[in-house]
Amino acid sequence: MARPEGGRGRGKFEDKEFDQRILELARVTRVTKGGKRMRFRACVIIGDRKGRVGFGLAKGLDVQASVQKAATQAKKKLITVPIVQETIPHAVHMKFAAASLILMPAPKGTGIKAGGAVRVVLELAGVPNASAKILGSNNKINNTKATFNALKALRARPKKAAEAKKPEAEAVAA
Repeated sequence: MARPEGGRGRGKFEDKEFDQRILELARVTRVTKGGKRMRFRACVIIGDRKGRVGFGLAKGLDVQASVQKAATQAKKKLITVPIVQETIPHAVHMKFAAASLILMPAPKGTGIKAGGAVRVVLELAGVPNASAKILGSNNKINNTKATFNALKALRARPKKAAEAKKPEAEAVAA
């Protein structure tokens, strides 16, 4: 009996719900006694533009294999970004290795004011308005990891507190 695609009875992961972008594609070599062995390293970012985003870093013998492995890894490392009033809830400063960055909320209509890897991550996460500044390193992979650490550090205000304030405001207005 033939198994469905994806192996082990699991259905194939739906690629339609995620947009995928290759952030970096590099040719890397390992020097051995017999000569140089060439492989490809891909850094892929995926997101559904509704608050979920992930990234993967993988190597393969050819470009397609490395991109596919990185995309699979990205699907396993998805995080949810809290979006409050079309922006991030608060400013955060994050450092990873030599890469350092500041993520800040922005008013409606501003768009994404960020460069490099941070812009790609925020676009695929679906954050409509945000501002960011990359300090330190220009390394795309370290900037991506710093961005993900910053997004993980974001905390949205608990809904219970927000809901509790609404009836009070309505009672005062009446």
